[in-house]
Amino acid sequence: MDISAELKKRLDSSGCVEDTLVLASELSVPHTDVVGVVNSLFAKGYVTKGQMEATQVSVSAEGEAFIANGSAEAQVYNAVPEGAGIPQAELSAKLGAIAKAGMSKAMAAQFIRVEKTPEATLVHRNKPSIEDTVQAQLVAIKTSGVGAVSQADADVLKKRKLISTSVIKSFKVGKGESYAEWGSGKTPAADLTPEMIMQGTWKEHTFKPVNLNSMGKDTASGYLHPLMKVRTQFRSIFLEMGFQEMCTNRFVESSFWNFDALFQPQQHPARDMHDTFFVKTPARTPALPADYLAAVKQMHSAGGFGSTGWRYDWSEDESRKNLLRTHTTAVSSRTLYDIAQLAKKSEAEGGGFKPGKYFSIDRVFRNEALDATHLAEFHQVEGFIIDRNLTLGNLLGVLQEFFGRLGMTGLKFKPTYNPYTEPSLEVHAWHEGLQRIVEVGNSGVFRPEMLRPMGFDEDVSVIAWGLSLERPTMIRYKVNNIRDLFGHKVNVGMVKANPIAALATSRAGCCGGAAQQARAAQRRRHAG
Repeated sequence: MDISAELKKRLDSSGCVEDTLVLASELSVPHTDVVGVVNSLFAKGYVTKGQMEATQVSVSAEGEAFIANGSAEAQVYNAVPEGAGIPQAELSAKLGAIAKAGMSKAMAAQFIRVEKTPEATLVHRNKPSIEDTVQAQLVAIKTSGVGAVSQADADVLKKRKLISTSVIKSFKVGKGESYAEWGSGKTPAADLTPEMIMQGTWKEHTFKPVNLNSMGKDTASGYLHPLMKVRTQFRSIFLEMGFQEMCTNRFVESSFWNFDALFQPQQHPARDMHDTFFVKTPARTPALPADYLAAVKQMHSAGGFGSTGWRYDWSEDESRKNLLRTHTTAVSSRTLYDIAQLAKKSEAEGGGFKPGKYFSIDRVFRNEALDATHLAEFHQVEGFIIDRNLTLGNLLGVLQEFFGRLGMTGLKFKPTYNPYTEPSLEVHAWHEGLQRIVEVGNSGVFRPEMLRPMGFDEDVSVIAWGLSLERPTMIRYKVNNIRDLFGHKVNVGMVKANPIAALATSRAGCCGGAAQQARAAQRRRHAG
């Protein structure tokens, strides 16, 4: 069957084909074959096409059985004898699988009633006769279409899976701009080539119409994950504020730098295996600075510099255990120790201590229960400022400035406890997606018990703060569940679709002046 020739014949005689579905039926060919020919002719400009949709209703196999034997409720009614009734168990055995659904529908339609007796549960007819409306509706739909019953009745039959609906798409076909060339042997050219222009043959060609509204093909390229976009923004803010980035290439860290150097006691719950991932191989770190190790041991076990310490038997073996770092403060402890060593060396050469501002952004690991805001693996942002005579006021000013640059205003501060900071503050902000205030960071002033064993002078202070990278990203992108942002459940398409993070930033009042603010306050006090 030459579908193209049959189609042209009808277009020549009547100017259009009203429905390709009707044409396929008349030609006794699959509708898909007719659609394929129409699409090919449309691409050449020979025909036009307009899409049409029609809803087709068909009776299911169960519906066909109901047409032949009656509906389930009618079959149950007919199986119940007049008068004495029938035991329910006997009725179920008689009708088989249809009994359960039929009983329910028959009782809902009040075709039958149930009587419980000491011997058995009996089923009785409730009416002398019934009208099987379900069977009648199915017959009407099969013969006259779904329009033969009301929409409410059709919905009930569809819910019972007695009928099903499907959308059939077809086309109305008309003559296209190049219809006259159909059959002439000339094929519309798809492209205007340089040869056609040079030789002048373009005058002899017709060309396919150009769809100027079609979208161009997306170019293949890489995309930054939203976390990396926000990380870049964080990093830019730190650098604008004059911070230096710390080296964070140690995922595996010793308990000494992760806990002991921070004046965190070895009995602290955070050091338990239920909260920390310990490493089996290698299980221990071989190299620790001996002098500093001894100073930390002294501070933990007996105290010093006016502190009583924790007063327990400090274990070097416990301190050498390797783990996946639980916070980037382990990076800060190493950096502070290096600053102290550099200050000692500089002082011997006639220099001395120099203030500084440092930050880190990297991955940390905690053995935590997973929920909408917590993961066992996440990114932590940390910053600290070291100078002489820094106070809690400096810390609050820094936090307002830093989080203000992230677009977070109306911060709330809550006193908290950290083994290595005193005073300590939690930082809270409003989460638009969760519609509640959530914790976005932690902060504090490092304790002298942490700094003095490193060799810092008594008046040297460190204000520090840390937060996860995930929480601000969730707030920025309105993500309610952290597992939709980071982990194996992440939708890869989200990475491509999300825009670049545009955190509200302010360049005024850089917190790099924290030390200068402290010195200015001192001058004002002296002047007073």
